[in-house]
Amino acid sequence: MDRRPPARLVVPLAAVLLTAALTGLLGVGPAGGLSRSAALTAARPDRPAGGTRPPPAAVERPPAPEAAIVWRRSRALGEPFHNGRLVDGVQLPAETSHLVTWDPVRDAVPNRGWRRWGTDRLVRTVLAVASGYAAAHPDAPRVVVGDLSRPHGGEFGRRYGGDGHRSHQNGLDVDVYYPRRDGRELAPRRVGQVDRALAQDLVDRFVRAGARYVFVGPRTGLRGPRKVVWPLWNHDDHLHVRLRPGQGR
Repeated sequence: MDRRPPARLVVPLAAVLLTAALTGLLGVGPAGGLSRSAALTAARPDRPAGGTRPPPAAVERPPAPEAAIVWRRSRALGEPFHNGRLVDGVQLPAETSHLVTWDPVRDAVPNRGWRRWGTDRLVRTVLAVASGYAAAHPDAPRVVVGDLSRPHGGEFGRRYGGDGHRSHQNGLDVDVYYPRRDGRELAPRRVGQVDRALAQDLVDRFVRAGARYVFVGPRTGLRGPRKVVWPLWNHDDHLHVRLRPGQGR
């Protein structure tokens, strides 16, 4: 007996099989619509087929402020307190990961740019001390740095605001405010706000960095080598560091 299906059934069956194959290949659902997987892919073009997420885009971190420093081989001429001049000075950044600058005239952060110039050696010393201090005291506030010198040095007296400076004329001087016990990155208002242990550590670090002098407030109780660390009035809120003269690094 011939068991082949009638001829009229062969064509429709072939059409059904062909339609199913095309549906799988093209992602076309019944009545010309998209299949569920194809519809999800179309709705989320950022997600490739199979539901896997694309790798996250690389996050570009902004460069550190230190990277923007324009380094020069500086020269400190004259004396810090008389006829001083700064040649090819370097500007300390307004802030970094380890320090912030303080404007003693405006009592505000940051210090104005024209008050933040020193020799390249002074700027490198400040950055190195702040970095070492942060590594040793990761929970402490950043180092608060005050005035250095003007862009080309010279007199920095009262006409530039506040009490002015008798020195700070040739890029070898920098004021650094004592760390506060409350952890705020501000200049202390009185000796009782000073964290003496952290302040002493800053004094010691500048001495080891080769400071010629470190002037400290007479009521702070801070100490150091007798020929280097000196008590000086009007320094109960900050230490004053002066480097030895010399060129470059």
